[in-house]
Amino acid sequence: MTDQHIQRQRPPKDVLDLAHARREARADRDWSRADELRDEIESAGWRVVDRGVDFELTPAHAPDVAVGDQVRYGSSQSVPSRLDEPATTAASVILTATDWPDDLDRALQGLARHTPAGSQIVLVANAPSGDQQSAIEQSQRTIPGAELEVVWTSVRLGHAAALNAGIRRASGAVVILLDSSVEPLGDFVAPLTGALDDPGVAVTGPWGLRSGDLRHFAEAAAGDVDAIEGYVQGFRRSDYVDRGPLDEHFRFYRNLDIWWSLVLRDEGVAKDPRRALQLAGLPLQRHEKREYSSVPPEERDRLSKRNFYRIIDRFGRRRDLVIAR
Repeated sequence: MTDQHIQRQRPPKDVLDLAHARREARADRDWSRADELRDEIESAGWRVVDRGVDFELTPAHAPDVAVGDQVRYGSSQSVPSRLDEPATTAASVILTATDWPDDLDRALQGLARHTPAGSQIVLVANAPSGDQQSAIEQSQRTIPGAELEVVWTSVRLGHAAALNAGIRRASGAVVILLDSSVEPLGDFVAPLTGALDDPGVAVTGPWGLRSGDLRHFAEAAAGDVDAIEGYVQGFRRSDYVDRGPLDEHFRFYRNLDIWWSLVLRDEGVAKDPRRALQLAGLPLQRHEKREYSSVPPEERDRLSKRNFYRIIDRFGRRRDLVIAR
């Protein structure tokens, strides 16, 4: 079956008008105005490349693609959003799938057995491998469609972008990010949603981190922590609307969980931060994290450090966010 592009590659008239105005600003050597217009063009989803006195416009993201009656999205922003609609269920569990179909099947089967009735499961099929795609299609046949929704991408999105794509489809009042390396052995959704009944709790999960300086983090015992690890991370959908989306510069997964925990907790310098609450005894089992073990150590360290600099840039001086201050 032949894939067909849904997005036309011709820029809309308003983007063309901005590009022509930018060309005039450059001709007048008004570089500040030219930069402002470039930002407007990029905000509209297009990239402008100068060709001498002329220009070329190309989409900033991969196109959406139709495969039969299935849409595969080229960016998180092109996924139709439910976030401006009222929540219709208590919780939405978001997973992403790239490779490692056995891991995904283990997580999905655990969810199917133990997730409370009415919960929504959103799976982002992030340009999966052939074996992973077959596993996802099998899951669609075995897990009720009312509970499982699959969002397909046309290209492999970065970690944060893939999560954003899934969260945009969330209908639950609480969003729970679940890594496919984690196996549900019982109902963990109800305790997480219950913890968020407390308005002082911003983020919750079974594994947390503490820090004395926001530069070094270590695993913590249950209770109040500085950040919740991304293996399982629960938060309110309304907070995501107010404070999100996730920063899509986090293409690799490491340290996004710390950044997002701090974003959710931060009430401003003049106010006490909200809590990150680590819950003990949830029926969950961690297995090998293949996104970690499959990356060579040198590359893993490089990507992790680059992500951590984003935390330092935003929160490096915010010692008020350290609970042990």
